[in-house]
Amino acid sequence: MFIAMVTPECAPVAKVGGLGDVVFGLTRELEIRGNSVEIILPKYDCMRYDHIWGLQKDMEDLWVPWYGGAIHCSVWFGFVHGRKCFFIEPHSKDNFFNRGVYYGCNDDVMRYAFFSKASLEFLLKSGKRPDVIHCHDWQTGLVPVMLYEMYKHGGLANQRVCYTIHNFMHQGVTGADVLWATGLGRPDYYFHYDRLRDNFNASAINLMKGGIVYSNFVTTVSPKHAWEARFTDQGCGLGHTLHTHAGKFGGILNGLDYEMWNPAIDKLIPSNYDIATIDKKFANKDALRNRLWIRQDYSPLIAYVGRLDSQKGVDLVRHAIYYSINNGAQFVLLGSSPDPAINRMFWQVKHHLNDNQDCHLELGYNEELAHLIYAGADMIIVPSNFEPCGLTQLIGLKYGTVPIVRAVGGLADTIFDKDFAHDKPLNERNGFVFHQADFKAVEYTLGRAIRLWYDYPDHFRNLMINGMNYDFSWNYPGQHYLGVYEYIRHKG
Repeated sequence: MFIAMVTPECAPVAKVGGLGDVVFGLTRELEIRGNSVEIILPKYDCMRYDHIWGLQKDMEDLWVPWYGGAIHCSVWFGFVHGRKCFFIEPHSKDNFFNRGVYYGCNDDVMRYAFFSKASLEFLLKSGKRPDVIHCHDWQTGLVPVMLYEMYKHGGLANQRVCYTIHNFMHQGVTGADVLWATGLGRPDYYFHYDRLRDNFNASAINLMKGGIVYSNFVTTVSPKHAWEARFTDQGCGLGHTLHTHAGKFGGILNGLDYEMWNPAIDKLIPSNYDIATIDKKFANKDALRNRLWIRQDYSPLIAYVGRLDSQKGVDLVRHAIYYSINNGAQFVLLGSSPDPAINRMFWQVKHHLNDNQDCHLELGYNEELAHLIYAGADMIIVPSNFEPCGLTQLIGLKYGTVPIVRAVGGLADTIFDKDFAHDKPLNERNGFVFHQADFKAVEYTLGRAIRLWYDYPDHFRNLMINGMNYDFSWNYPGQHYLGVYEYIRHKG
């Protein structure tokens, strides 16, 4: 099968968040299974060009219709760690992708509307006819719209679209200009409630909604989050649209790249280990304590790694720090926040605990330190308000670092409580889970985990091994996506 990925990100060359990891990991898994996959990306000036091999021009003159004229583009080709990638470079005064950033510009909607249009023009003009076009997030929501309304009449009649939503918070809500720019026109037609009109703003269109309405199948990144998006406020206003199109909507859990995250082969940790040699993990705990000036002591080490924003439950993270160090545990945090108020809050915590030898807050991001924390900590807490999939808990499992999570999204699909997951046998329970987003729930669950570490070390060790036995690689998600592709190829 020939699959074209149309995406704003692909790790490690253009990565802002988990979307980039998903595109790279899924593409590799599909190729391992004998499929041909090509990734289409914007040619950002801020990409990691050191991760591209053999970058060269593939197409010199790609003219992309835009408003009443056309924009001249070049298309480049290169390998990103073995993945075949095409990079679209527009030559225009708009300077769409030479901004020094991936997102955050006032004209982001126009930038990615152009990218969507250019991707379809590239497929059309190059003679490429993928069986499936796999699009990602609001940035590519117009691809299935334009394919169905325009390009199927011009030579792309047999292509099917799988559309994956990684984050419902950002939807590409905009005005009619984008219709005129892309050549769709006909605002009276597209501003219909059953097409692109935003569900709560009659004077706006919604690119993500367009992707849902026009694609052949829609996925999000875990089964639980698919349910949440339809039936709770986590659909961010798109619940009714998802309900209308429920027959083509489902959740597929993201995979984890076990070549990058694997304690047996991890080059960024001092002591490699696996289930058979799990005691070697504790050398990493010693190394982590030494690096962060935490005292060597017989006590559990609890960690938080990730962004510090409202999604991640920062008030619960802060409370977990104080509860842990006041109840016989140590705590390590690695993360930073785009929100100045949240950053200030954690800097205050850092200053307040500066002399505490049982705690260290590293406010920033350091890849090497992240690996050491996963390898050295005993437990990792993920108290998210919402979490479409989550990779933190999956990494924790692989490293024998027991997750303590709130039962939302992918966290609920992957972590099963040691005491209360009665539908799971004991050898399949792999962590601690709480439901309410309040301090009492965090205290109760942290308390259970800390007591188990002290009072029943053999049981805690079994919990570590249970987690390491799980397979959250791209193997199963890859098979599920191939199932979706086959389904839409034959069902249309």
